[in-house]
Amino acid sequence: MADWNAGQYLKFEDERTRPSVDLLGRVPLEGAAKCVDIGCGPGNSTELIARRYPSARILGLDNSPDMLAKARQRLPDLQFEERDIASWHPDERFDLIFANAVLQWLPDHARLLNRLISFLTEGGCLAVQMPNNLDESSHRLMTRVAQEAPWADRLAPVARARETIGSFDDYYGWLQQAGCTVDIWQTIYVHPLDGPDAIVEWFKSTGLKPYLEALSDEESPEFLRRYQAEIARAYPVQHDGKVLLRFPRLFFVARKL
Repeated sequence: MADWNAGQYLKFEDERTRPSVDLLGRVPLEGAAKCVDIGCGPGNSTELIARRYPSARILGLDNSPDMLAKARQRLPDLQFEERDIASWHPDERFDLIFANAVLQWLPDHARLLNRLISFLTEGGCLAVQMPNNLDESSHRLMTRVAQEAPWADRLAPVARARETIGSFDDYYGWLQQAGCTVDIWQTIYVHPLDGPDAIVEWFKSTGLKPYLEALSDEESPEFLRRYQAEIARAYPVQHDGKVLLRFPRLFFVARKL
């Protein structure tokens, strides 16, 4: 996948940061010496961790040079490294591993979580948030437009490659077997946005990105035009001109015993 566009992502910074605030608020650690923000993006979640644990040594990891450049500009006193989380194996243990909106891009969560838990100190926490919106209109309509001519054959592998996250039962069971206590919940955020085009802009940097990368420069505008037309039918305009984007997110905080 091509590099992530930090500027596009940050168009909705307040809305994208809110789940990090809620997730960090449920972390039960009064203090932490070593923290890592995996999939740190432009550093908005890393900044929250630094405020919560000002004396901690904090590391931010991401696989996007553009995101890391923004994070280093935002937080010049912290350490950021380019890493692939799927193959990351640190030489140290952490009191907090924070993973906001990143693990949904990775496969085999049973094995992945067991590996991440092994990187925690005793009593340390793995805090995770993942979008759980593949059944929402925003994502079902991506798949519908991808199935249309002339790009249906090329985009079929993209749709099949999208990871489906597990259930409450799955994560509770996997984390307990890994030796953790588990706090798990789901929140449906409702974001008032400035019309159907704002929904398209939101997902250009996330859910739409793999589709757009598979299309030519000539095809991408037509794909987005068709998608926006479908979005306009699915999300009615409110009296104040806004449209309401439903966005379910799954959370858990696992504490290593």
